[in-house]
Amino acid sequence: MDKITIKNLKLFAYHGVNPEEKENGQNFFIDLDYYLNLQNACRSDNLDDTVSYAAVVKTVRKAFVAESYDLIEKAAQTVADAVLDAFEQISRVDVTLKKPEAPVKAEFDYMAVSISRERE
Repeated sequence: MDKITIKNLKLFAYHGVNPEEKENGQNFFIDLDYYLNLQNACRSDNLDDTVSYAAVVKTVRKAFVAESYDLIEKAAQTVADAVLDAFEQISRVDVTLKKPEAPVKAEFDYMAVSISRERE
């Protein structure tokens, strides 16, 4: 299976358990790998034979900011579901959702959750 990757997609949203996270929002970063057969696209050089990363970004953005969730786990699942629902050619999606401004008293680059979901 072939893979297309989107790295560090920056999105602003209101996910988090703490009231200030829901009120003020913060930046999140998403890494997304999606798997599909790219043999036809490799031969044809035709956008119709692949799943455009621009279309995937639009889908991810819409799903990610539509609601506010307490857990980044739920936000990541929402992204994975949206991608699989929108693009039948995609057989699997891996989502890493990074929260660099997590309200934790420590020095860190980010807190994150990674999930993999396959089409049933």
